[in-house]
Amino acid sequence: LKAILTPQARERLSNIAMVKKDKARRIEDMLIQQAQRGAIAGAIEEEQLIGMLESISDMEGKSKVGKVTIQRRRFDDDDDW
Repeated sequence: LKAILTPQARERLSNIAMVKKDKARRIEDMLIQQAQRGAIAGAIEEEQLIGMLESISDMEGKSKVGKVTIQRRRFDDDDDW
C-alpha cells in the first residue's frame, strides 16, 4: 500500500482503520486488486481515497435502509385508578 497511496491518503486510511476496521479493510482490498490489475496509474491522492470511501458508504447506506416502528402499549382499562 505504501507504493499505491500518498502519505496523506495513508494517514487517512489509518485513521479510518482505528474506527472502522472493516471499511478500511475493504478499501485496502479494493486498492490491492486495482493495483494487481494495473488499473492504478501513479499514487492515489487523498481526494481519490475520499471518493472511494463515499462510494462504499453509499453502497452500505442503500443496503441498510430500515424502518423503525414504535408500538405503544394499550390498556383495556378506561379507569385512571
